[in-house]
Amino acid sequence: MDNLTIALDAMSGDFGPRIVVPAAIQALSRYPNLSFFLVGDPTEIGFFLSKENNQLVTQYQNNDRLIIIESTSIITNDMKPAYAIRHSQGSSMKMALELVKDNKAQACVSAGNTGALMGLSKLLLQSLTGIDRPALVATLPALNNQNTVVLDLGANAECDSDMLVQFAIMGGILAKSVLQIAHPRIALLNIGEEDVKGLDKIREAASILKSNDQINFIGYLEGNELLTGKTDVLVCDGFVGNVTLKTVEGLIKIFMSSIKLSLGKNSLFMKLLSKWLQRKIAKNFGYLDPGRYNGACLLGLRSIVIKSHGSANQKSFFAAIEQAILAIQMNIPEKIASSLSSALSKSE
Repeated sequence: MDNLTIALDAMSGDFGPRIVVPAAIQALSRYPNLSFFLVGDPTEIGFFLSKENNQLVTQYQNNDRLIIIESTSIITNDMKPAYAIRHSQGSSMKMALELVKDNKAQACVSAGNTGALMGLSKLLLQSLTGIDRPALVATLPALNNQNTVVLDLGANAECDSDMLVQFAIMGGILAKSVLQIAHPRIALLNIGEEDVKGLDKIREAASILKSNDQINFIGYLEGNELLTGKTDVLVCDGFVGNVTLKTVEGLIKIFMSSIKLSLGKNSLFMKLLSKWLQRKIAKNFGYLDPGRYNGACLLGLRSIVIKSHGSANQKSFFAAIEQAILAIQMNIPEKIASSLSSALSKSE
């Protein structure tokens, strides 16, 4: 297997190097062909590296599998994207993306400001020909061991019909490449399944998708069908997608927590029952754990950028790193680019 190099925005997210560093060490231990650039404050990074296995850290650094790149500023989550981009020089996010631009890394992973990451990625790495704006995409688990590619999850709050069509085409290509689905079913997220419902842009996108014989467009789906497996690709604008995703994740967390609380009794019988039920729940519903599918790919760029949840813990950030590894191995940008021109021409 070829060597892989990923640039990590170590200062990003709610917890910065407190989460990024142990996740990186975990990934280096799991993948012997993997190397990292850790971009951020060397003092902070060093502090959290000192909490890891010193022998392993020294070995990784001596073998150039773990290289610290010093940055001088941080793009915070509350910065407006335009301001953040104008003042991004020396930031951990921009420097991590520049490593990808300069072909020193094959992917970038950041838990930072979504708007800034989107803007800087488009500026530094450029969009594929025919794509107006990249979209955040993730593969979410569905019933019966199925998966659903969902986009946009927050990169573009406002989208016109052309952008929705572009998202649908890219999502279909991704489903073919990663999920190995020959003719992926593609649907638009809407407030009803009837043709007359929804915003003008959604109805216009539906009309364009119906006329493209290369696309298996199955119509509209409502939000309650997100995890049912009724479609392989679900398309929406970034505002709706982000709200939908976080609502689902919140409900899953409440569901898991309420079961644990209801079983938190003091008797020996209830403790044993609690452990047994938690194992059963983990087995039957563990695939719904948001931490397992953390990491959304910024699809439509010429290079690979993975956006992690800002509140990600170590397990979740490790999952985002694995998403980057998969995207590198599958060569996602090239596969999208090679299939895009013919698919877009059919939609014009």
